[in-house]
Amino acid sequence: MELAQIVPGLFILLCIAVMGLHVLSLPANWIILVLLALWKFLHPAMDMSWWFFLGLAALAGVAEVLEFVIQLRGARKYGASGRGNLGGIIGAIAGAILGAGFLLGVGALPGALLGAWGGCLLVERLNGRDWAEARHAALGAMWGKFFGMTVKIGFGAVILSLAVPPVWGS
Repeated sequence: MELAQIVPGLFILLCIAVMGLHVLSLPANWIILVLLALWKFLHPAMDMSWWFFLGLAALAGVAEVLEFVIQLRGARKYGASGRGNLGGIIGAIAGAILGAGFLLGVGALPGALLGAWGGCLLVERLNGRDWAEARHAALGAMWGKFFGMTVKIGFGAVILSLAVPPVWGS
């Protein structure tokens, strides 16, 4: 195997490894786009136009919006108030940050999910809802966060799968 095949293969493996940053609630899709732009800069003959990059960036933007909307709708479907929703979002961010210190960073994922649940539960209770209603709304915030993250990771896989052929061919 020659160097012309090894280097693109290692770069693709790096991009696949970056996908793991989703577990830490880090912007993996955007980091992959930056890496692809750097690869394009270093390999200008690569068969990937800047319009293609714009399309990949649009996919990453849609993924961010969908993650947010799915979390909001999940909580709302389970009866969360607007304030409870905000508590879930803030709780998910705080949980991901606090959880990142556990299990070599993988704790950010359960931290985000538990944070969404806990943040929504706390705010709903502070707004005077009984435990059963608050727990139910918090469950929606947690499931919304889970499915939102799942969609975002799926979009990252699509971005990566669209980028691999031009990188491999460069």
